[in-house]
Amino acid sequence: MFDVPNPRLFNQKRIYLIATALCFVFGVGLGSLVSAQNNLTRSPSDVVREFYKALREHRFREAWSMTIYKPAVEGLTAEEMEDLRPTFETRAGRIPQQVEITGEQIKGNTATVFVKIPADDSTQQITSEPVNLISSGGVWIIGDEANQAIVRNAGRRYFLDALIDGNQSTVEDFLKQLVGVEAIYAQQHGGGFGDLKALIGAGFISDEVTEPKSLGYNFHLTVAQDGKSYVAGAEPVRYGHTGNLTFWMNQTGNIKKIDSGGKPLSAPK
Repeated sequence: MFDVPNPRLFNQKRIYLIATALCFVFGVGLGSLVSAQNNLTRSPSDVVREFYKALREHRFREAWSMTIYKPAVEGLTAEEMEDLRPTFETRAGRIPQQVEITGEQIKGNTATVFVKIPADDSTQQITSEPVNLISSGGVWIIGDEANQAIVRNAGRRYFLDALIDGNQSTVEDFLKQLVGVEAIYAQQHGGGFGDLKALIGAGFISDEVTEPKSLGYNFHLTVAQDGKSYVAGAEPVRYGHTGNLTFWMNQTGNIKKIDSGGKPLSAPK
């Protein structure tokens, strides 16, 4: 009996043979052809599955290269990737070992992949937000055209500037919260404020504040000998990479922030 070939495999083989001939005509390398063929045969679901796997395995540059954020990681140095690593690791930590894809919809040059992941607090399954993809150069990538244009304009500064903005906002929010924390601590300790060790020991703040890598800033808190006043400050670990602004605050809650080139600030005049 004559076996009818699988139409999909037959068409792929035919395309491959035609493309191979074109390679010889136009001088295109066969290795590039094989790579392109592999990309064309990767479905949107394949891309999403591989993206989650790469992110979970901390292959961050490879993972983001499957998305519209590829221009944001292409030119990053190894040191800059290390600056971004804590942020990327936080995202990767939210990805479970098993990611179930429940469906896929393709419409022209756009696609949506539906993913189901376990809930954090139970064994029940919840459906995550749909993952959107676009076809770019014959390859499916995660994201949408509107945000792709934004990333392209920002280039390699996209993640770096987002990191700086995020770090600076985190430090400023922490300083604002510190005023209330110190007030509560003082009420419980005869009106005296606490230094970092005392505040951490009392459970008022996390010890992460002493880890420059997590904040992107070197944070310090100095309490007067009589315990009636304090000065807090924070400078970027790597100026221009983990932050631009330097912060200063005293017990009044008066926050001073300025681009001082990464140098500590003194009391405002």
